[in-house]
Amino acid sequence: MGTVEESLKCPVCQDVFTEPVTLPCGHDFCLTCIQAVWETDGLSEGPLFCPECQILLPSDLTLQVNSSLQSKVRDFTEKTQRASSPILCDHCIESRSVAVRTCLTCDASLCQAHALQHQQRLALREHTVVEVTGDPLSLKCREHRDELKLFCTEERVAVCCLCVLLGKHKNHRALQLHEACVDLKSMLESNLSQLLQRRGEAEHTIKDLESLYTDTVQSAADFRERVSDKYSRIRVVLEGDERLMLQIIDAEEKHMMEWLEAQRGAMEAQIKEIDGLRASCKSLLQETNDLRFLQQITAQNLCDPLDLAPFQEVDQALCDPEKMRTVEKLVDDLSVALSQHFPRMWSYLSSPTLDCSTAHPKLEISGDRKQVFWRRQPAGEALSSQPYESQYSVLAQESFTTGRHYWEVMVQEKPYWLIGVTTGPEDRKDLPNQGSSSLNLNNTSWCIYHGDGQYLACHDTQEKPLSVGRRVRKLGILANLQKGELSFYDADSLSLLHSFCVQCAEPLFPLFNPCIDVKGLNRQPLTLFCIKDP
Repeated sequence: MGTVEESLKCPVCQDVFTEPVTLPCGHDFCLTCIQAVWETDGLSEGPLFCPECQILLPSDLTLQVNSSLQSKVRDFTEKTQRASSPILCDHCIESRSVAVRTCLTCDASLCQAHALQHQQRLALREHTVVEVTGDPLSLKCREHRDELKLFCTEERVAVCCLCVLLGKHKNHRALQLHEACVDLKSMLESNLSQLLQRRGEAEHTIKDLESLYTDTVQSAADFRERVSDKYSRIRVVLEGDERLMLQIIDAEEKHMMEWLEAQRGAMEAQIKEIDGLRASCKSLLQETNDLRFLQQITAQNLCDPLDLAPFQEVDQALCDPEKMRTVEKLVDDLSVALSQHFPRMWSYLSSPTLDCSTAHPKLEISGDRKQVFWRRQPAGEALSSQPYESQYSVLAQESFTTGRHYWEVMVQEKPYWLIGVTTGPEDRKDLPNQGSSSLNLNNTSWCIYHGDGQYLACHDTQEKPLSVGRRVRKLGILANLQKGELSFYDADSLSLLHSFCVQCAEPLFPLFNPCIDVKGLNRQPLTLFCIKDP
């Protein structure tokens, strides 16, 4: 009970929630408490923040009471009151017995004996008697103080007869409680069937991922063996190059394993979510009290049939060992014309780290600073006139002024992304925690944008469509600053996508923009590919 009580306490007042609200970051507070915190800090005009995690929030944030959490608080309070002070019969005069029933018509609690009398008296037989409750008003209309006997199908709340005849639910379609229960239980049973089918699809997807996992391990082993075999013939002069190629295969295998495990984790998370919904539906179907059933089903937002998007089949092409095949081909070419292949482009492979201080507040950076995610979708925001917003970006910690530098970014199946280089903002110290950074595309920015299968080369205000044969899973960027060239490659096949002529004296920073996530379709991260010495 202690753990449950702590989860229902406001971090500000340390008391059980009153009108709880949930912030976008997931932390809960009393409505009056969070308003008092923001007024005390004088933030009513500017960006708001969460007292728990200090994340910045939109200044126009609308707070709404979390009905589900409020229902949990009410149930906990009733249980606590029932355990600490049992409800006594209102009709007992001397020795008051513990009440077992409540008459909503009389607003009276009844012991076993008086409840029996209530049922036997002809004049009282029409009264509504329910399980004992310390708050009978919660079972009545707060406006008319009449019993909640109907269910408004338009607003999905229990109402009294006066609400439908004269009140704000006039002309609304209303059903008797048991009729509404029958309809909603039928819908829940349909949802359960759909959830079972959904779970089966998720399990099938996991099996596909496991098969791809095994195939990838085997492919990596086969390629590693063949490549090592070929290098043994020219080992005297190529030991350093062989080490580089094997590192590429190891890194490719590692990142593919991580991606497959992430996909499996996502499927398992959906199964867990499905199981939670099934448990909620089963629990509701076992509820025998019509009113309580309707209150709980509306509090848990389970009144509608489920609208679940179909699972996307695992695209086996995403696990195509293209880079390993490219490594092997390069070794074959090397044996024919050794001098033409040095130095390798991968010899310049660097592994930039993301600079958290330049990240837009709506972006999340991983602990190793190798991945950037879209944190959450702003209310009402979508990919409208501009398919990407350049300010939703983060820069690398490192910058380049001279030399040759190469890095790769894993984009996998992301439908939207923007990757390139820029000179960055004029004052990088002003970036942290700003509502929108100054990382806009300009005449010192060179990027490739991908939008749902279309590729654009972007510089300043110019956008040039690119013809790309196969979908790019990893983007490679080569900055040859001596020649003033910036080239973008399909990093798996090393095929050139586009080259810019770059004439800039300022330091250039790698730029990464995962783009806005819309309905969970673009939540995947941008990941910096890296290799490590064994």
